[in-house]
Amino acid sequence: MGTAAAPLDVSTMQARLVKLRVAATKAGMAAVVVTPGSDLRYLIGVGGSSFERLTALVVPADSDALPVFVSPALEFAELGDVPLDELGVEVRTWVDGDDPYPLVLRGLAAGRLAVSDMTPALHVLRLAVAGEREQVLAGPVLRELRMRKDAAEIEQLRQVGEAIDRVHERVPHFLQLGRTEAQVGADIAAAIVEEGHAVAEFVIVGSGPNGASPHHGVSDRVIERGDVVVVDIGGPLPSGYNSDSTRTYAVGPPRESGVLAAYAALHAAQQAAVDAVRPGVTCEQVDHAARSVLEEAGLAEHFIHRTGHGIGLDVHEEPYIVSGNDLPLEPGMTFSVEPGVYFAGRWGARIEDIVLVTADGVERLNNRPHDLVEL
Repeated sequence: MGTAAAPLDVSTMQARLVKLRVAATKAGMAAVVVTPGSDLRYLIGVGGSSFERLTALVVPADSDALPVFVSPALEFAELGDVPLDELGVEVRTWVDGDDPYPLVLRGLAAGRLAVSDMTPALHVLRLAVAGEREQVLAGPVLRELRMRKDAAEIEQLRQVGEAIDRVHERVPHFLQLGRTEAQVGADIAAAIVEEGHAVAEFVIVGSGPNGASPHHGVSDRVIERGDVVVVDIGGPLPSGYNSDSTRTYAVGPPRESGVLAAYAALHAAQQAAVDAVRPGVTCEQVDHAARSVLEEAGLAEHFIHRTGHGIGLDVHEEPYIVSGNDLPLEPGMTFSVEPGVYFAGRWGARIEDIVLVTADGVERLNNRPHDLVEL
């Protein structure tokens, strides 16, 4: 279902639709079909998610053909002030009992359809039945637009980075001996909203052995003296642009031997990866910069995930900072740099900042200290 989201100006939407047409043409697509989700929000400011009723923006590669917005009639009014007329978008509504899938295909030139990556199988398969067309993922086409943030997007990411930094500044007040991870997490979630986010998208409070699970969440485990605690938090501004930042804390001196040495190596690895970021460097080279420091410290086997992921309207999006990704970095790309070390059943640690590729280097969008914070 499409719903009105934070407004975009008409000129921004027009420019993005033109860029999408150009990218689709270069990729040899007849059209791009975009269902509700972050891609649709990026293009025309329509939020929401896909349900059983089809909503879709159809953008033909042919510049002479109008884009089409297909919507259930009972949901169309919820779009509010989205300026479809000004954008030259034809609206095709349908009612329950109609077959909406031919509305997507009507008038399109022959050729492949690029369908947005998160479109439910319910719609993909019915669209395939409606017409004999090859379907491919639209991600490779849309990523060419979304990976390089414009000035307005960068400003939103700076703002949300500052907001999550303010939350981390408050974490030591919440993270106290004898409290459970869930209690600490609830306070952090409230602070995320208080500091300007629309919602707390995720809160990880991984204490002691739970810190060895990178995507732990929270539990009823009571925080004990000597625990190392991983706090990974984030969420969107009302505009939809996301934060994601991790810091590691210690409740008193760490009980595990070797924590300080391992953390020092992790700190150096994160710094090395950030220092490697500049235009022309590949994603895998940034990953290697972090990984090589940990390998030299004998910790390579304890770094069990990629170094980073892109961020914007999605918490995880292109580009991915991982071995095997030879994509060169370009100005405007934003992504996390978050190496970690994890010792199963014992403890873990991670340091994460969002960074921006600038014309000649890198800018951190998170600026809290990186030292192990002993409470």
